[in-house]
Parts: sequence; structure tokens; C-alpha cells
Amino acid sequence: MSEMDWIAIGTIADIPLRGARCVNTPQGKIGVFRTAEDQVFAIEDHCPHKGGPLSQGIVHGAAVTCPLHNWVFSLETGKALGADEGAVRTIPLKVEDGRLFIALELRASKAA
Repeated sequence: MSEMDWIAIGTIADIPLRGARCVNTPQGKIGVFRTAEDQVFAIEDHCPHKGGPLSQGIVHGAAVTCPLHNWVFSLETGKALGADEGAVRTIPLKVEDGRLFIALELRASKAA
């Protein structure tokens, strides 16, 4: 199991209800989503179909619809829903005192 590095990315108030924000990380763009029920999730910010920015999609329930071709992804599992196929990587996320943290894998340093 690889070690994780928890990175502060802002507060829950930075993300509107049923909205999202994109966070640039060394491991790529991460979409951080907030549902109408005040749950927060983090997934890769690109649709596997045509690379659409999921953080610009429509959040409904615990899912997001890609803004390019209407593919729908579960924010909980990252899997495509309905007839669509594929998945996006989910990113561990935690909330502490209203602050959001995502977990990124630490890269193992190479021996010299």
C-alpha cells in the first residue's frame, strides 16, 4: 500500500451546493464536487469518453453529467452509470472543521 499525502485545497464553502471546482495537482486535474445533501467527493476531472471537464458538468444526486456528451458518473465509485461504460479514478477526500483535504500518492524517491 502506498503512502498518502493529505493536501489542503480550501473549504467546503468554496464549492457551491450542486457545484464543483477543479484543483490542479502534480498528478493531474481533480474535480471536487458538493452535492445538494452537502456531501463532497473528488474524482479525476476528465471524462474517459472524450476528455470532457467533469467539474464543469451538472451535479445531480451523487452523480455528475459530463458537459460534452452527457455521460453520467457516480461520484462515489467513479463508474459510468446507465448504458455508458468506463470509470474515472476516485480521490480520497476528507473534511476537517470545514476545510477540505485530498490525498495524493507520495512518489517513491529513486535511489542514487
